[in-house]
Amino acid sequence: MPKPSNKNDIIEAGMRVMFRKGYHGAGVRDVVADAGVPQGSFTNHFRSKEAFAAEVLDHYFAHTRRLVGEALDDHTLTPRERLLRYLDIITDRLADDDYLRGCLIGDFSIEVSQVSEVLRERLAEIYRAWLVPFERCIEEGQRAGEINSRFPARELAEFLLTSWEGAILRMKVERGPEPLERFKRIAFATVFAERP
Repeated sequence: MPKPSNKNDIIEAGMRVMFRKGYHGAGVRDVVADAGVPQGSFTNHFRSKEAFAAEVLDHYFAHTRRLVGEALDDHTLTPRERLLRYLDIITDRLADDDYLRGCLIGDFSIEVSQVSEVLRERLAEIYRAWLVPFERCIEEGQRAGEINSRFPARELAEFLLTSWEGAILRMKVERGPEPLERFKRIAFATVFAERP
């Protein structure tokens, strides 16, 4: 009978460790210690730390997509309400972590995009995929006359996610919710304001 795979445990541990220590600060020993598996388990499943980090990113993004779906697929809400619902879901999760942990995609964007072409390309793919449901939701809001059509839906989706990532980074520095709440107040009173 084959041994059970430790791969998922290692990926989960990698996510926890990289949230705490970042990509560069997270050593293989830290990850396997957190996972409670022998170091050989890591090398059995991952050819390099870079390849491992790409799988951790994919795992994190799959979770992020579920949260996006939870908010943006709820058609009991208007498109504008769905966008705000997503931000509120994320705000609640960040509060649960006492504003210490941010977004792994944003953290990696800062830390690895200049030193790893493989991870930079994977991050670019993630951002492109991440934008799609937001663009669709915004387009729906524009067709309904709920969201201003001055800018294309794609640009508004880019603005929303890029600005939100910036608010999360500032939240980590401030260790509190005000940057997140400020972004929501201003964005939903201006760019995503309700149409009269």
